[in-house]
This record gives sequence, C-alpha cells and structure tokens, in this order.
Amino acid sequence: MEDLLCKIRDCKVCHEHLPLGARPIIEATRKSKIVLISQAPGRIVHETGIAWNDQSGKKLRDWLGVDRDTFYNTENFAILPMGFCYPGKAKTGDLPPRKECAPLWHDEVWEELNESTLKIAIGSYACDYYLGKKTKLTAKVLNYEQYLPDYWPLPHPSPVNRFWRAKNPWFEEDIVPKLQQKIAEILS
Repeated sequence: MEDLLCKIRDCKVCHEHLPLGARPIIEATRKSKIVLISQAPGRIVHETGIAWNDQSGKKLRDWLGVDRDTFYNTENFAILPMGFCYPGKAKTGDLPPRKECAPLWHDEVWEELNESTLKIAIGSYACDYYLGKKTKLTAKVLNYEQYLPDYWPLPHPSPVNRFWRAKNPWFEEDIVPKLQQKIAEILS
C-alpha cells in the first residue's frame, strides 16, 4: 500500500492542467475500515496537504459524528478522491475533479483496501461514478439504504451546498443520526 500511495502522490499526469500544479492528496492503509470517496481537494487542502482540512471537512466530521483524531486515523478512514489534486476555481465552488485520476488509480487502491466495510460516496461526482448516473443525488441520499451494505451516498458538505441542505432538512434530521450510528458501530 505504501508503494502505491507514493506512486499516486508522485503522479504528474495532468500537472499542466492544474492551476497550482500537482499535489495529489490520498490517505489510506490496508486496515482502513471506512473509505471516503470524495470529490477533489480544495485550495486550502492543496496548500496544507491535509485532506478535508477546511469548512467542508468540519461539516463532514459533524455528519460522521467523529472528532479530528478519529477522522485522521487512517485505520478508521481512508480518503480516496475522484480527483487527487485541486482542479481550480469555478464560478461557484471549485471545478470538477480531473477525469484522469479515478480510472487511473482507483482499481489499484481498491485491491489494497481489503478490510474496508463501508464506502461513503460524497457528492455527485463520486455517487455518479460508483452508484450510476440514472438517479439524481438527492434521490440517492434519500434512498441510501438501497446502496447498503457497501455504499452510503452523501451530498457534498461544502458551504456552497447550504441551499441544498436548507431545501432538504430531512437529511440532517433523519439520515445523519443513522449515519452516525453506523459509523460508531464500525469504529467500536
């Protein structure tokens, strides 16, 4: 696993397309219990080199019901983005993750993650890639049980998605407590 992580962290496949250059972000061990399949690092994460080290990460940890130490323990959580590098700024939020990363690296990573019990697909890019594009993200999140026991779809915790959360209060009222219970069971 360490050799693979080093190869990914040294990747420069799309370097010329990235506004801040390549700085692949991935965290995992063979013993990671839960895999967070995320979108792509934001600018702050790119600068610090620490996954989910921003407001989105704070909200995600709240949803998962874990503190920073539990979250950053790679035996608890692996972090597998759809795009490993910061893709740049869009009109609202960041640009989509680069399309090269997941097809290039994910299969190799999954071969090493043989002890994970739950994959959390975060945001539309991860959910569409792993759960199919036929169903909209809101329906996937609402009907999360149909993807269990392997996957649990979530909206992206970005502050940009505050409007989605305001329109869908059932998510934080009904689904987040069930997610927290599942996470606590896995980590106990």
